[in-house]
Amino acid sequence: MHMDQDVLATVGASTPRRWFGVGTMALLGGLLVYLGLAVPPASLGWQIFLLAMGALALWLAEATRKASARTIELTKEGLRDDTGEIIAPIDEIVRVERGTFAMKPSHGFVLRLKTRSAARWRPGLWWVLGKRVGVGGVATGAHTKAMAQILEALLAERT
Repeated sequence: MHMDQDVLATVGASTPRRWFGVGTMALLGGLLVYLGLAVPPASLGWQIFLLAMGALALWLAEATRKASARTIELTKEGLRDDTGEIIAPIDEIVRVERGTFAMKPSHGFVLRLKTRSAARWRPGLWWVLGKRVGVGGVATGAHTKAMAQILEALLAERT
């Protein structure tokens, strides 16, 4: 079910942070490819390395551009993206970590889950690795903070 009134909070990318991140990664990729072609190093191995890293950076820039166009939605059922993909069901979430020293994405938070999930990643917006879900990166800090607070309230309600 995908009804707007079910959405408690949304998180999307901050436009300036999104374009700065994508632009920086694309510039890095372009420079590496340029160096590999226009000013090739003496070793063929290094040239291949430069070209591969440049291609990887360009691919990452495009992946970040696509992923950061999405938004994350919090419902009473859990976290999902605006395509309906479930990121973390609410009954799987153990706690929210958003302190200064928490290992979390920039302007974001980390969720600890009860069970391991398949690794997934939307560059600049969210990732899932084992029992951890990270939300943030190029996301708007005020929105991620509000979402984390609502999640904490939902978890406190549950106990």
